[in-house]
Amino acid sequence: MLTLIYLLITIVFIVLSTAKYKIHPFLTLLIASLGMGVLSGLDVDFVIKTVSEGFGNTLKSIGIIIACGSIIGTFLEKTGAAKSIANKLLQVIGNKNSALAMNLTGSIVSIPVFCDSGFVILSTLNNAINKKTGISLSVLGTSLAAGLYATHVFVPPTPGPLAAASIIGADVGLVLIFGLLIAIPVSIVGWVWASYYCSRFSINQKIDNDDLNIETKNNIKLTMSILPIIVPIVLITLKSIINHPAVELENLFINNVISFCGHPIIAILFGVFIAMFSATNFSLEQHFDWVSNALKSAGGIILITGAGGAFGNILRATSLGDTISQSLLSFEVGLLLPFIIAAFLKTAQGSSTVSIITTSAMVLPLLDSLGLSSEMGKVLTVLSIGAGAMTVSHLNDSYFWIVSQFSNMNTKTALHCHTASTLLQGLTSIVLIKIISLFLLV
Repeated sequence: MLTLIYLLITIVFIVLSTAKYKIHPFLTLLIASLGMGVLSGLDVDFVIKTVSEGFGNTLKSIGIIIACGSIIGTFLEKTGAAKSIANKLLQVIGNKNSALAMNLTGSIVSIPVFCDSGFVILSTLNNAINKKTGISLSVLGTSLAAGLYATHVFVPPTPGPLAAASIIGADVGLVLIFGLLIAIPVSIVGWVWASYYCSRFSINQKIDNDDLNIETKNNIKLTMSILPIIVPIVLITLKSIINHPAVELENLFINNVISFCGHPIIAILFGVFIAMFSATNFSLEQHFDWVSNALKSAGGIILITGAGGAFGNILRATSLGDTISQSLLSFEVGLLLPFIIAAFLKTAQGSSTVSIITTSAMVLPLLDSLGLSSEMGKVLTVLSIGAGAMTVSHLNDSYFWIVSQFSNMNTKTALHCHTASTLLQGLTSIVLIKIISLFLLV
């Protein structure tokens, strides 16, 4: 019971440190790891060793992937590839369905690009669409934000779900496949809410350029715009398929090639090289600067992820799993527990990524007691954590302010539109995950 009390104290510390006192999550999680170990009565030398091993073991499997994902995202931003994708979808879907086009664009762009950055990149298109069609920025902004948010919490190689898969020990390919299956309808839910509710708020933005087909400096084609995203996804998915017990490839060479190319590190490296090749109209000096900036951005996430792994390693070393398992024997909470913990942390401190990483570390020792230790159980656990981490985005979330400010929404309107949308998305997500679990968890 004392271990559980220490955990609650640690959670309160994490929330207050990050939300109120603005201490960087890396330091917060590191201090929480050391504090939890000492409070639990573990030997000091053992605590330090456990923290170091947890940090290193987590980063050895995920550090390179996060760095490469950040590079892809930066190149998509700087070359105008993200806008190229949006422009093409607008051409296909039409101006009347612009909100849906921006929603789908957001879902694609946010796989390698953080949702905050993605919204800033694409907000100029929202402004142009508003001036040309009269569709309210409340509709366009909420729809775009919902699309970006859905893949941000569910689909690797976005750092949050990627880190969760690493900490939990889930197959990245399966997380990617089922993450996409969840993200698509969840993204559409946000678009529906934006179209049928947020339209009551008339918000317009005066801009100088009303041309939807904004030309990029590189004039990058759609194929090259989307390939850095699609290729890694396809390769990782193929590896997961051939590794399934029901699939047997007689050709050993093909099997080895797919296994090698489908490893997340190799797959995302392909994405990096494709992104670089698509930017041949830019100088090598610019390429160098973009890579440098991407690695600087990735550094913070990598450190937070490593600290989350350290926290998880400490929790595994305590008697937390046994304590909580005894308390949960009479309750069939299953996938609801990761969702509730992640939702609490998200609502309390604002960051989805911090919520995902922290919850993953907390839930790892509980997988057996929750009946989620199977391969699919781990995958659905990662998705459940993602669902909680999007419930909800409000005043303490930087994403909330980016969406509101770039969509010209006041705080009240943003709460009605964006915050309510994330609540609906989160609840829809956990319902879909529970339905899937009825068929895949035995």
